[in-house]
Amino acid sequence: MNETECGPVMKRKLIDKVNYLISKEKGTIFKDPGGRINIALVYPNRYSVGMSSLGFQGIYGFLNSMQDVVCERVFLPDEDDLEEYARTHTRLFSLESKRTLDAFDIIAFSVSFENDYPNIVQILKLAKIPVKSAERDASDPLVIMGGVCAFYNPEPLAEFMDVSFTGEAEEMIVEFLSAYRSHRGKTELIESLLRHQGIYVPAYYSVDYDGSGNIMQRQAKNNAPSVIRKQTIPDISKSFMKSAITTPEIEFSDMYLLEAMRGCPWSCRFCLAGQIYNPPRKKDFNVLKAEIGEALSMTRRVGLIGPSLSDYPHAEEILMMEGVDFSITSLRASIKSARIAALMKGHKSVSIAPEAGTERLRTVINKKITEEDILDTAQRILNGDIETLRLYFMVGLPTETMEDIDGIIDLVKKVRANSRKGYITLSISTFVPKPFTPFQWHPMAPLKEVKTRLKMIKKGLLAAKGVRVFHDVPKYAYMQGLFALGNRSVGALIERIASGDALALKDRSFERDLDFYVFRKKDIAENLPWDFIDAGISKEKLWQEYQKAIEG
Repeated sequence: MNETECGPVMKRKLIDKVNYLISKEKGTIFKDPGGRINIALVYPNRYSVGMSSLGFQGIYGFLNSMQDVVCERVFLPDEDDLEEYARTHTRLFSLESKRTLDAFDIIAFSVSFENDYPNIVQILKLAKIPVKSAERDASDPLVIMGGVCAFYNPEPLAEFMDVSFTGEAEEMIVEFLSAYRSHRGKTELIESLLRHQGIYVPAYYSVDYDGSGNIMQRQAKNNAPSVIRKQTIPDISKSFMKSAITTPEIEFSDMYLLEAMRGCPWSCRFCLAGQIYNPPRKKDFNVLKAEIGEALSMTRRVGLIGPSLSDYPHAEEILMMEGVDFSITSLRASIKSARIAALMKGHKSVSIAPEAGTERLRTVINKKITEEDILDTAQRILNGDIETLRLYFMVGLPTETMEDIDGIIDLVKKVRANSRKGYITLSISTFVPKPFTPFQWHPMAPLKEVKTRLKMIKKGLLAAKGVRVFHDVPKYAYMQGLFALGNRSVGALIERIASGDALALKDRSFERDLDFYVFRKKDIAENLPWDFIDAGISKEKLWQEYQKAIEG
């Protein structure tokens, strides 16, 4: 069989797979694209990951609620499907109508994780859309970006995006689409967007660097604002963030996601969400209860989203609703969390996040929980018929010593000694400093140290019964740090990775980038790539918090 004969067969396989996924969904929206604003909503990862994102689902449902808009979904194909695309020379297409991306007016990326950045470039290549904004013309779709990565440091993706949204979508989507309806010409549209708060157009800014790679100055052109202010919805009870589709083909099988609160009152010094999503906001009890009622028309499984659900005042009352199989995110170690966990009987796992093994290091990161809190909460959870207690820890935190690593081992052994029931799973990640946190100036720990500490933990808990240890791949944590802390020059590495360059993460240029962005300690005088964003917290305040942490 020659290439011409096998091509349609291979393409048919791609379409059949998409049709299979859609056949398993409840809530899929099909609309006639004619005469409407056509938006391809892209999650730069696999279907199973993207469909587990509340933000992605919320945007999809909201856009399709508009009469003159049609929104269809696009994901990074699975590995075996990528080979099919290459063999059949097929352009990436949407799930709902199977149209290629160049048939849409707008390509909207929802970006939540830094390590998905190369996937963005790969998706544009698969779609045969010019990768860089400067290479696209009026006939190409407008390429835009939203999601948490867009509003703390969009600079590594600056060359690839026409427009980036700085802040929460609820505050900007309606204004953006209103501007789009009034200015169908791309240049006129972009110029009009410059007048809207939270809209960042990278092409309207130039950045000058010194010989070492430090930013000397940023210049705004054509009356673009010098400061981009993050936009925040004051009342999340008015938010549209909820599931539009349920499906068994993802990790949270047939689960309907709902947001109970946004932002966190505890302000841990390592936590991006605790800074960037502030001020903390809690959904009205009656609104959340009504949304759960809507969810029950599709499924009994409801996932409640919030960074610290034990701080939601009505959590226990909600979880006592009959006929609902609730799932919750990580709980804070406290008596209330133990009571909440008691309402989750029959569930496979509950998570708490000590983050560090010693009181000293928890003080450094401003965690504000004691060993007694952790042990008491863990004991109540394990004795409450929960199959697995998941404990989140980090290695490589600022000021961390070997005593702190021993502290993780000792703490887990104490948790195990307090209760022989159930399993304990450690989920260990490498600390990555993030913009707009007090640790944005702090370097990551060297790879050798991280590997040594991970080995210590695994060896120290090897004999502990019912204890399992999982950790991330440090290499990818460093890549995450580079993309989180980098400036526009990092875009070249992103392109290399997306093109499949096997040496991209091994050669000397990558090591130099790590040395400059990830392993170098910075100070308050340095111009950071994200300093042009007003996120609602001053650089001086963050620096004061950093000094408090380092001084212990």
